[in-house]
Amino acid sequence: MKLAFGLPHTLELPAMTANWEFAVTGPEQAAMVKRADELGYDMVSVPEHFVVPHSHLELSGPHYLHSTVAQAFIAGATQRIRVNSSVTILPLHHPVVLAKALSTADWMSGGRITATFGVGWDAEEFDALGVPFHERGRMADEYLAAMLELWTSESPAFDGKYVSFDAIAFAPKPVQRPHLPIWIAGDADAALKRAARYASGWWPFLSKVEDLPARIDFIKSQPTYDGREFDVMYPLGMGRVGEGHVSTDDPNYRPGMTKQQIVDQLCRFAELGVTFSSVPGPRMSGPQAYLDYAQWVIEEVKPQLPGAR
Repeated sequence: MKLAFGLPHTLELPAMTANWEFAVTGPEQAAMVKRADELGYDMVSVPEHFVVPHSHLELSGPHYLHSTVAQAFIAGATQRIRVNSSVTILPLHHPVVLAKALSTADWMSGGRITATFGVGWDAEEFDALGVPFHERGRMADEYLAAMLELWTSESPAFDGKYVSFDAIAFAPKPVQRPHLPIWIAGDADAALKRAARYASGWWPFLSKVEDLPARIDFIKSQPTYDGREFDVMYPLGMGRVGEGHVSTDDPNYRPGMTKQQIVDQLCRFAELGVTFSSVPGPRMSGPQAYLDYAQWVIEEVKPQLPGAR
């Protein structure tokens, strides 16, 4: 199992964010993720929202980054760690511009970018950006097809309802071939079918861990799934945040778990099909304590996990 590093202050979600995180700056984030890279973490990811309506500001907090800009910044501060998003809200981007941004970041990082795409859940955010909320699934499918055409064709051409282009050149292509890894976020059947068609990974958010095997089987039973290698990300503590960012109780995680409790839980996740996870820490005093705990996880927990080298 591979481990992701949770970068502080990529959001200000009350259900997840410790008070000390609010003071962490961008340059401090660069130093922290550089240390995570040195320690041997496999991935870091960045959430995204463009605006947060006042109607759920108390639950969601106001602070979110542009995922692709932040990915490029993190990639520039590191050497080997994979940089993902969690998630990039695909229908809120123009697909040609997003394809260019991700391709640029992948090219400049030497091939370390992954993108986890979701269709979004906040209708008010879509209204603020003038994007039809109830068409977001159809838009996402078309945008994915258009982006793949740009990344893989020497003379890209596409004719769709939402985007069309022809007689154009597109470079640089992603370093990773045939294209940078695509993961799909979400728990609905439509998201799982999208993952089967386009993705090499799935990031659920509301699914219970015991339901993962059936959902993974559903993905791999689709006629569009071709047997490609497939990752599943399920952080320890995933159940702390429910629908609408409401804080909930997670029976799989309690702050302050012992090493053996963490190892046992992550090994159980692996048996259920999880390939990536992360370990949130107990209450801490600040960045150095956070990094000390991150080092403890790598030194004491990771060697006990399936596939550890």
